[in-house]
Amino acid sequence: MYLGIDLGTSGVKIIAVNEKGEIKASVSKEYPVHYSNNGWSDQNPADWINGVKNGLKEIFQLADKESVKGIGISGQMHGLVVLGENKEVLYPVILWNDQRTVEESEYLNNEIGMEKLVEYTSNISFTGFTASKLLWLRKNEPKIFENIRHIMLPKDYIGYILTGKFYTDVSDASGTLFFDVKNRKWSKEMIDILEIKEEYLPEIYESHEIIGNLNKEIQDEFGINHEVKVAAGGGDNACGAIGAGVVDEDKILISLGTSGVVFIPQEKWSLPEKNSMHTFCDSSNKYHFMGVILSAASCLKWWVEEIQNGDYKKLLEEAENSPIGSKNLFFLPYLTGERTPHSDPFAKGCFIGLSAVHTKGDMTRAVIEGISFALYDSYSLIDGLQPEIIRIIGGGAKAELTRKILTDIFNIKSEVLAIQEGPSYGAAILAMFGVENEKNMNEKLKEIIKVTDTLAPNLENHKEYIKRYKVYTKLYAALKPEFLEISKL
Repeated sequence: MYLGIDLGTSGVKIIAVNEKGEIKASVSKEYPVHYSNNGWSDQNPADWINGVKNGLKEIFQLADKESVKGIGISGQMHGLVVLGENKEVLYPVILWNDQRTVEESEYLNNEIGMEKLVEYTSNISFTGFTASKLLWLRKNEPKIFENIRHIMLPKDYIGYILTGKFYTDVSDASGTLFFDVKNRKWSKEMIDILEIKEEYLPEIYESHEIIGNLNKEIQDEFGINHEVKVAAGGGDNACGAIGAGVVDEDKILISLGTSGVVFIPQEKWSLPEKNSMHTFCDSSNKYHFMGVILSAASCLKWWVEEIQNGDYKKLLEEAENSPIGSKNLFFLPYLTGERTPHSDPFAKGCFIGLSAVHTKGDMTRAVIEGISFALYDSYSLIDGLQPEIIRIIGGGAKAELTRKILTDIFNIKSEVLAIQEGPSYGAAILAMFGVENEKNMNEKLKEIIKVTDTLAPNLENHKEYIKRYKVYTKLYAALKPEFLEISKL
């Protein structure tokens, strides 16, 4: 048996998976996000620990703990965890969706320069990346900054609690902006720019590599009397790609969680045009491009639960009766700013084209189409891609209408997976690979990952969507100055 722990933004999910890749138990525990200032987003790692420990206690009641051989950990990327001399947490964790680092991100892009950043890290700066958070801390909390002795990412703090070791993996490290993605090591140039010491950074591993065992304290707490190995794991989307079997260039992954992700595997390191997407290491010893929109399923959640009556089933049924294009109604899904391809923390969500003919069904469909167009924004910027299959995961992918719209917009066949657990499932599989010293990851994934259904794109629908997409792409550019002006009011 193998455990996969996914440290998400709103909660932790833990699953138990057997050697055949079958899920035998699943547990989720929620914890809060704190918004102490406008645009800020942070968490207390103590909440993570409580969630993980309570989840482990429950999972061991559902699955035989004596059969557990290994644990893999996935988690939200880019968050900044800083520890002091005595391993104490020095400051609330600044999360991936925090927008306080606008000035610091602009400094990196403009003063250090995008060309240098790409040379050092294969990426440019975004407000969500870890490097700008360190600069913010250095400027605004200098005493805290001076006392830093360990710099970590969220999932790796949980790994430290479970093993006592400071480590990270290449996929998660890729999102810090002080990691040399091409050469899979820390960037000495960025370390100097940030004025930190390399000794403060964790040891680097590939995602499937075993970093150690559960420490004695954790074993005693849960009554575990045998050796349990811990794999390095990966960032949530890199693990999600493993869990969906998306490791070759013939497939892409779309993840619809709080944020939305387009994940495009690359056999070899390369750079996208105009730095339009992230270039990261993946969890299968390769690389990937990744486009991220900050609000995906969260847009639909906002629309259904905050604006409407909370009846997903009824609203989605009404949306199905709305025509392609939602009667020429557009929705920009920038409820929390935007990341790729528009790095703009001031971007706002909006409906455009409203008239008296529009119904709730039209508006619901427009929200889904807007999310899908935003994801297509990133994909369409990469030339030469020829994927044959889309695999869609995440809570937002449960509705067939959403899958159908994405399939038609991308004009690529989509597959429905038997198991859609995403990151937690991928983390468990990585632990399995590490413990079993699996040499052929691709072949093993083909055995484990089961497809239950396929959706073929409708070419006529695609043509209609592209007509509207051409309009959609002009809307952000037209409104960008107004978004900034609104933010200054």
